[in-house]
Amino acid sequence: MKRIPRVVVAKVGLDGHDRGAKVVARALRDAGFEVIYTGLRRSPEEVVEIALQEDADVIAVSILSGAHMTLIPRILNLLKERNAEDILVIAGGTIPEDDAEQLKQMGVRGVYPPGTLIEEFVNDLRRMLGLPEPVGGQAR
Repeated sequence: MKRIPRVVVAKVGLDGHDRGAKVVARALRDAGFEVIYTGLRRSPEEVVEIALQEDADVIAVSILSGAHMTLIPRILNLLKERNAEDILVIAGGTIPEDDAEQLKQMGVRGVYPPGTLIEEFVNDLRRMLGLPEPVGGQAR
């Protein structure tokens, strides 16, 4: 990847809590990613449109509402409809393990529950994108 990777950090559905999404956005920015934060209460259609307009490499969905098995598959289907399956989808939030496995089978590249170390998340994303880890093996 020759340019700085672009990550859309998205809050979908009626979830009104965005502290975690903002922490992730800042950590990604600090680690050298370009971050586009969608703000609260976006539809899957809006998230995919933003990702396409911004030429994003990744959509990072933050969801705490419990609607992950409806909203995230919708994002995946919209990406498929738009021939944009090369955009990686990852998710974070209160997602039970069984649901996380189902989402991964659908094509979600990573699911990160509350308590995941931010360095682990950032380094996973680096690996997914084929980027080198920073000196010391940790995100800045």
